[in-house]
Amino acid sequence: MTRLLIVDDDVNLRHTLGYAFRQEGFDVVTADDGEQALISFRHARPDLVILDVMLPGRDGFEVARALRKESDVPVIMLTARDSELDKVVGLEIGADDYLAKPFSTRELIARVRAMLRRSRRAEPARADERLEVDELVLDSGRHRVSLAGKEVDLKPKEFDLLAFFMGHLGQAFGREQLLASVWGYDFAGDSRTVDTHVKTLREKLGDDAERPRWIETVRGVGYRFRDRSAP
Repeated sequence: MTRLLIVDDDVNLRHTLGYAFRQEGFDVVTADDGEQALISFRHARPDLVILDVMLPGRDGFEVARALRKESDVPVIMLTARDSELDKVVGLEIGADDYLAKPFSTRELIARVRAMLRRSRRAEPARADERLEVDELVLDSGRHRVSLAGKEVDLKPKEFDLLAFFMGHLGQAFGREQLLASVWGYDFAGDSRTVDTHVKTLREKLGDDAERPRWIETVRGVGYRFRDRSAP
């Protein structure tokens, strides 16, 4: 049975969502603050986390950061503030989707199902795969990336995106293609998450968007990883 962790300090909303998802066949664990969320996550090992931003103690952003250090479990963030900045922050720290309150329970259930399908279809890089482009090395077995011998600290989705790019040198991909291939489904949120992850990758690789060494922007299409062996 698929297990969800629902984190919200609103007891009525927790009960409403818990009941709705149990009726849909899910196993549901709940928490009402950030600390309890992390304890419940480590104990229950859920397949997906529904996480409110506004929590007592550690807020949802802090919890999401902590989760991303431990796991690539899908995270849907909820907020009463329909702010683009909040959404960007949530996506940048590793949330997979973002939903503003008030929302339809039916919509949330649909997003959860779509995200779980994506999670199950996504194909991680082979455990023995090692990709090299000049001094940039990606080692899937050790889940490590190094540049000129220095380790680059990447979050799980940043690693997956880089692995996909390095496995398809010189090929241009649109945002929707990258979402389908790396995230593994038609993203229920916003395709700008690709731009956010590319921006972070460039920063961590010391890349310049205007004069890229690694990731090029293809106008009207999306992005490609430079094939440095091409003429």
